[in-house]
Amino acid sequence: MSNQVWLSQLQKHRAIAVIRAPKIDWGEKMALAVASGGMQLIEITWNSDRPGELISQLRSQLPDCIIGTGTLFNVQQLQDAIAAGAQFLFTPHTDPEMIKVAVSQDVPIIPGALTPTEIVTAWTQGASCVKVFPVQSVGGASYIHSLQAPLGHIPLIPTGGVTLENAKDFLQVGAVAVGLSGELFPKNWVLEGNWHKITDQAKNLTQRLN
Repeated sequence: MSNQVWLSQLQKHRAIAVIRAPKIDWGEKMALAVASGGMQLIEITWNSDRPGELISQLRSQLPDCIIGTGTLFNVQQLQDAIAAGAQFLFTPHTDPEMIKVAVSQDVPIIPGALTPTEIVTAWTQGASCVKVFPVQSVGGASYIHSLQAPLGHIPLIPTGGVTLENAKDFLQVGAVAVGLSGELFPKNWVLEGNWHKITDQAKNLTQRLN
């Protein structure tokens, strides 16, 4: 997927559901639940149970969704993720070699960064967008707003502290999209199999952002 297509999908959907699943069958149900709620950008973290298998499975089950991965730490994991069919790649950090490999395979890569120097470094090395993480620790939406004057040309995706209540705030101050994990998937809902509640949560988020 080209960066242009990826950016258009971000601007259309505005929110990414981040799934960290200790069991592959839970991961499947979590993905199906948010997809039923209208979310079409789904990230399976690489520290989930059998993430490659889950990504491949979801690519078949959810053809209208874009399924990617995150929490990638090295080139080997990144290559394995691409081989499994991941359509976008998130990392918690900025690794020039990982960016180079992703760019060469035409798969959007979104490295993690926090300071202006880290954000610009990731961008100039070829990042598709930059994940600002953990954003809530440095001021939340006000931090994204303060970055816009000098760095407004860089598409930013804040994660780490984004909630249903503040998600729209991030978009209004210039973020291209947001990533949500625990807010969409409360542990007790997952443990109890309350998938309909997760669907309702995804619907709620989608309505708030439209």
